[in-house]
Amino acid sequence: MSGTAPTPTPPAAPPATPGWTGAKIGPASAWDAANPRSPLEQKILTNLKKIYDPEIPMNIVDLGLIYGFKWSSETSVTVTMTLTAPGCPVAGILADEVKAAVQAAEGVKEAVVDMVWEPPWTPDRMSDLAKRTFGYA
Repeated sequence: MSGTAPTPTPPAAPPATPGWTGAKIGPASAWDAANPRSPLEQKILTNLKKIYDPEIPMNIVDLGLIYGFKWSSETSVTVTMTLTAPGCPVAGILADEVKAAVQAAEGVKEAVVDMVWEPPWTPDRMSDLAKRTFGYA
């Protein structure tokens, strides 16, 4: 037995989402300055913050409903989002509003909205502002 302690193994990084080429939005994400689309994605988020959930007095970005962006070309983006509940009666209307807001960002020619239910939305996805507003923080 040697007198040297074993070197601890750092925890493994979480697996990357296959095919992911854009920003991931959420409480654990950070804007990557090396991402050449960060300025455009920030413009998109600014537009999306103008859209409010009709049943909850908070914008969809701070609610954590926007999961991320996936770019298929320089000007074409898919926005992955969810809703607080699968039975939300405004799903179609909200998706149309999101598409219009994304396409309104200078530099975006085409936007597609991908409504997903996995991972499910939880209050943990909300921004600190939303958590404070609704008593989660």
